[in-house]
Amino acid sequence: MREPGSTVIEAFDVAEPVWATAGALLFVLVLAMVFGTVARWVLRRRARLSFTASVVLSILGSAVGLLVAGVVNPDARVWSAVTVILCLLSSIGAVATYGAIATHFQRQHHVPITELLAAGESDRVEFKSTARINMRTGDKDARMEHVIVKTVSGFLNGGGGTLLVGVDDDGNPLGLDRDYATLKVPDADRFELWLRDLFTTALGQNAAAAIGVSIEDVTTDDGAQPVCRISCSPSTRPVYLRAGKNATPEFWVRTGNSTRQLTVDQAADYVMNRWPLGAGSAVAAQVRAAVRFSVDR
Repeated sequence: MREPGSTVIEAFDVAEPVWATAGALLFVLVLAMVFGTVARWVLRRRARLSFTASVVLSILGSAVGLLVAGVVNPDARVWSAVTVILCLLSSIGAVATYGAIATHFQRQHHVPITELLAAGESDRVEFKSTARINMRTGDKDARMEHVIVKTVSGFLNGGGGTLLVGVDDDGNPLGLDRDYATLKVPDADRFELWLRDLFTTALGQNAAAAIGVSIEDVTTDDGAQPVCRISCSPSTRPVYLRAGKNATPEFWVRTGNSTRQLTVDQAADYVMNRWPLGAGSAVAAQVRAAVRFSVDR
């Protein structure tokens, strides 16, 4: 009579040797990294997929492939062709499924400006009369530029949103003639170029590259008025505003219908919760801390 658990022991006796298991784990990890990197590249303009998430999804897919291989052939070995193929297909399937879901939820829906104006300001929509002109004094004012940049950074650090320039608080299109008049060449192309330079200088090149800028005509009783649409997707990393070359970095976030600046401790807490460290970043931080500690001692 067999003793209880003997079947399990026999299964382990005929299992792959330790070195083969270790090799299989490394093999799966390498494949996960490769396919995760490919998936991130393919989805770079349609969905945000972090490196850690892509690796985890690939590993989970490979695990499913191993289970399927075991069901199809209980005697299948880790390095057999069928097992490897099933792992690859499952890994690709997991990443592709996530990509399809992420693409659906992260897709930017192009809502007509007229609908945004009718709905009014919200946590995702903000109106600004001008980008450079102080409406009270009629003069160019750097503080107006700062208002534009802080609103954009607040959207980036929050859930994203749309800023419409050339619209009053009630949603009435005012046009961009005042802002155009401050440029050497008063037209839409120069205004858009100026805006992009402003975002690059204040928010950094990476953040500025993710901001959409377009000039669209809105029909009014007085004729068509140009309105600037600034589209902001949620940023994958914290965005800090630097008002000047030597200025202290500012951290802004969208809260309800307003944009507010967080203090240092508030910003640190917000960043840790909004963008938690990935596995790779966490390990690297621990290694750096250990090295500093050993050096200090």
